Amino acid sequence: MGEGESTATTLDLGPQALIVARIADAVREDQLEDATPCPEYAVRHLVGHLTGLSAAFRDAGRKELGATTDTPPTAALPDVTPGWRAELPKLLVELAEAWRDPAAWTGQTRAGGVDLPGEIAGIVATDELVVHGWDLARATGQEYVPDEAALLAAYGMLAASVDAPSRGSIFGPVVAVPESAPLLDRVIGLSGRDPGWRAAAGER
Repeated sequence: MGEGESTATTLDLGPQALIVARIADAVREDQLEDATPCPEYAVRHLVGHLTGLSAAFRDAGRKELGATTDTPPTAALPDVTPGWRAELPKLLVELAEAWRDPAAWTGQTRAGGVDLPGEIAGIVATDELVVHGWDLARATGQEYVPDEAALLAAYGMLAASVDAPSRGSIFGPVVAVPESAPLLDRVIGLSGRDPGWRAAAGER
């Protein structure tokens, strides 16, 4: 490897971003007040969160640091905007495009008000798309098959975080899932969610 070449691992977020966009597109207006696997979020808040994180991680990948990257996700309850149906898919495309640049995976960046290496930020963005894609699909009764590469990356990150001191401030307690369970179920359990959650059981 020549001098100055990056050893950062890169991943195409495009396939997973497209899956999330398709799920969001199928959300009905009458579902926006429904419960989700995130106890504090209705569907409208989850969609608002996806919109905000897509902008934040797009800008983190571009190294365009500012309001989108500096604001902690807990600063305010997210919500849909009047134009979210056009805005969210556009942001997801831009997010994927930003992380197709190998430079996004190098150096330092920021997301959610936290400074972190670019290669870590890229995997965190991937995990957000995988887990929240599941959240939205479950909340709205849709089938969900995440991108395999994105799912594997999310699993690696979440498995490594189990004993991290900061885990409690980011994820809920791990939900035990058998090792024989599908990888998606294990990822969801590691994220602090019950893979068996269904909309009917979680309705408010």
